[in-house]
Amino acid sequence: MKFGFIGLGNMAGAIIHGMITSEQFNAADVYGMNRSREKTDDLVHKYGIQAADSIEQLIKQVDVIVIAVKPQMFEDVLPEIKQHLTNKHIVISIAAGKSIDYLHEELGSETSIFRVMPNINATIGASTSCYSTQNASAGQKAIVEKLFATVGTIVELPENLFSIFTTIGCASPAFTYLYIDSLARAAVREGMPKDMALQIAASSVLGSAQMVLQSDSHPWALIDQVCSPGGTTIQGVTSLQVNHFESTIYEAVDAVTNRDTFLQKQTVK
Repeated sequence: MKFGFIGLGNMAGAIIHGMITSEQFNAADVYGMNRSREKTDDLVHKYGIQAADSIEQLIKQVDVIVIAVKPQMFEDVLPEIKQHLTNKHIVISIAAGKSIDYLHEELGSETSIFRVMPNINATIGASTSCYSTQNASAGQKAIVEKLFATVGTIVELPENLFSIFTTIGCASPAFTYLYIDSLARAAVREGMPKDMALQIAASSVLGSAQMVLQSDSHPWALIDQVCSPGGTTIQGVTSLQVNHFESTIYEAVDAVTNRDTFLQKQTVK
């Protein structure tokens, strides 16, 4: 089976890196094209993938098409893709705000379409991704799962949950980076070197995430385990609560979800 990437930005590059380095896919079976030939040549040089000069050339060579261009380019790209699609093709879109209904309207109701949302951590093989589809077979789902498993974990979700996934799966890494940096800066204020503070803060967040995933305990039960009566940690926890830490997170989630919902409505014709 052959795979083609239309658009070779950072996310496409991360997925291709995951495919090739996992040794589950052959570079000879991966094609790519980009408006900037420089990006195409760069990935050809790095991973040995095949270059395509046009959408038509790429589609004629592959079975799976990954649309990795920016959402604002869809109006120009989708009509050209549609011209060359056949019933054998699987189409994967990784664009935010572009629903499966929209993609079917633009590409045809019989096309096997997947909407996939990876996150930035795909660049180190640690993405949390989700996908949705309407008319794909179990075999086609297995292909998509195998592809995105090379850059992390992937789960199937109904599309009506995509807006909230966009927040807790895709936007939350930015929230977490901000939290880690804030911890480190607070340590710097107390005299610790920044590099050391970042290492400690990031490692602690990583370990805490693993604890939540591997423990049978609810996060609040874990919090209670760390907070000794009259101790230091409980002072920090109650300070965060008094200063609206939890409600600030809720509001950030609402802001991202509302924006994603708005962008999806913009695609409805």
